[in-house]
Amino acid sequence: MFENMFRMDGKVAVVTGAAFGIGRSFAIGLAEYGAHVVCLDRNRERLDETVGLIRQSRNSAEAIVGDVADEKSVAANWAEIAAAHKRIDILINNAGIATKVVRTHEFDIEDWDRLMAINLRGVFLTTQQALKLMLPGPGSIINIASIAGLLGYWPGFPALGINYSTSKAGVVGFTKQVAAEYAKEHIRVNAIAPGWHGGTDLGAARRSSLTPDDIARFEKSIGDRIPMGHRAKPDDLVGLAVYLASDASHYVTGQVIAHDGGWSEIVA
Repeated sequence: MFENMFRMDGKVAVVTGAAFGIGRSFAIGLAEYGAHVVCLDRNRERLDETVGLIRQSRNSAEAIVGDVADEKSVAANWAEIAAAHKRIDILINNAGIATKVVRTHEFDIEDWDRLMAINLRGVFLTTQQALKLMLPGPGSIINIASIAGLLGYWPGFPALGINYSTSKAGVVGFTKQVAAEYAKEHIRVNAIAPGWHGGTDLGAARRSSLTPDDIARFEKSIGDRIPMGHRAKPDDLVGLAVYLASDASHYVTGQVIAHDGGWSEIVA
């Protein structure tokens, strides 16, 4: 009775930010469970690597180069998806960036605007187009938030950018509103809030402006605070994404699920 509840055979999934890191893991994971995955990213070379990895396992995927922050690019990308597939069943809004980290009173307005365009406006633009291809339903939208959008963190030095935290809090509110609007059509909208995961490029801007001693202090502050005692890897998120994308979670919508080794609920 339950053996096929996680299968996604015949379904079309779109994963933004699929060229590397968590997005690549999501794309490979959905393909392993039978979905045809449209991998979308700005980085053509690494995007092709993702598609190649999926096809090596005899699963189905394609690459589309696009920028979620650019309205014209989003419209063109989704016109291509509509022409090829008519409808989609699953969307993972994963594309996102981080910038260098300083305290709020020192923050660069350009960094604020650049990040918001991708991390929040991009989620809106992409979801708007995806809904048109999901209606009249059903469907599943998974937004990637962060525990940074659920609570603040100050270990005595800058560890989170105010722009990143704010954008992810916005993703949480966006998730709940869209879930409410489309529940009757059985289009489910949920968010995953990862903790301090390694193996991504999000920390590159921060690391580039820090000394080796600063980086070591940051890593220690994070490791000491995680109740499970270690940071997660991108592949650790795949099981949760498969659950939310598949019929296994057919009665789950409007939820924000932390994936953080106990960070947000347990005092280490």
